[in-house]
Amino acid sequence: MPNNLRTYLKDPLLHEMYSTIRRVGSIRSISLDITHRCNIRCKGCYYFEESMDKYRSPKEEEAFDAFLQKEKERGTNFITIVGGEPSLELTRIKKIYDNFYTSVATNGLRKIPMEGFENLPIGIAVWGSPETDFELRGGDKIDVFASALENYKDDHRAFWYYTVAPGHAHEIAGVVARCVANGNPVLFNYYCDIAGMGGDFDYRKGFEEVRLEIDRMIALYPGKILTTPYFNKVISSGQLFDMKWGYEVCTNISTNLKSNEERMQNGNPYNPHFRAYYADFETTRRCCTGEDRDCASCFDTWEHFSWIMVHLKKHLKSKEDFTNWLTTMYLFYVVTRMVDFEEGMALLEEVGKVRV
Repeated sequence: MPNNLRTYLKDPLLHEMYSTIRRVGSIRSISLDITHRCNIRCKGCYYFEESMDKYRSPKEEEAFDAFLQKEKERGTNFITIVGGEPSLELTRIKKIYDNFYTSVATNGLRKIPMEGFENLPIGIAVWGSPETDFELRGGDKIDVFASALENYKDDHRAFWYYTVAPGHAHEIAGVVARCVANGNPVLFNYYCDIAGMGGDFDYRKGFEEVRLEIDRMIALYPGKILTTPYFNKVISSGQLFDMKWGYEVCTNISTNLKSNEERMQNGNPYNPHFRAYYADFETTRRCCTGEDRDCASCFDTWEHFSWIMVHLKKHLKSKEDFTNWLTTMYLFYVVTRMVDFEEGMALLEEVGKVRV
């Protein structure tokens, strides 16, 4: 252990946080499209924008069971469940939940029941104010946000995965207030506009106003916002120390693909176990959220979690840098319920009050 790390860990709060994640252990993760089907079509959904649904999910449970067994034997211990719409495949979610650490992303239209999924981390999508969400996700026909609010009212498993467009910072306060009043915390994401809507949705406008408003929400709702100011800044700016976000530094790439070999040999760290599987349970794509898209349009929160997490060494130059790394790492473990959620959020809040 480096001497400066030993010094930082003399702080009892940081020591507790660091010891907790060490006890849980390392993450060997994959991303899985559990189905190619979905009950809505959102404008700017990476899955359908890149026609990923051409990889069809087998109907036979034997194929899925064989896939899970193969991943278990390979050492996988965490599966991020995406799609398609995962709530259409409850039996398969249950098999993952019973055998792996996991987190599931859903549009919220169909409630994942409590029985059998008592501690499943459920990220519910919302893309803006009722009007914006109605336009982007409901096709001006379905009020997805209202249905999801009703389905997950006071559900301790659920958090809102709020994707904010660049020109829609003014909507954040109202959306967060509704989510928190519904009894659910909020994790932020950033809209990339790969559907090419332009205007206030264009990521090239930058996220400065969005970042400032998210920081205000962190201060306004302690214990309810699953984002730190540091994490918010890294994602929205695409900057981590001397590195600029892009394919050359992305850590969640499918390591079994020959097309990723050059990236894996460029000296930048990556997750050596990771693969992003399509719904056929065999084929893997370049990374979590893309096959051919420009990485400059990627502001995916889960990928940026990983980007920070693999760079411990860069965060050892000061106690402040190390605290930023550790709180990001710990936050991931809290969001995914690998550590107790309530205790974890309380500890994060306490660390935030301490001068570093």
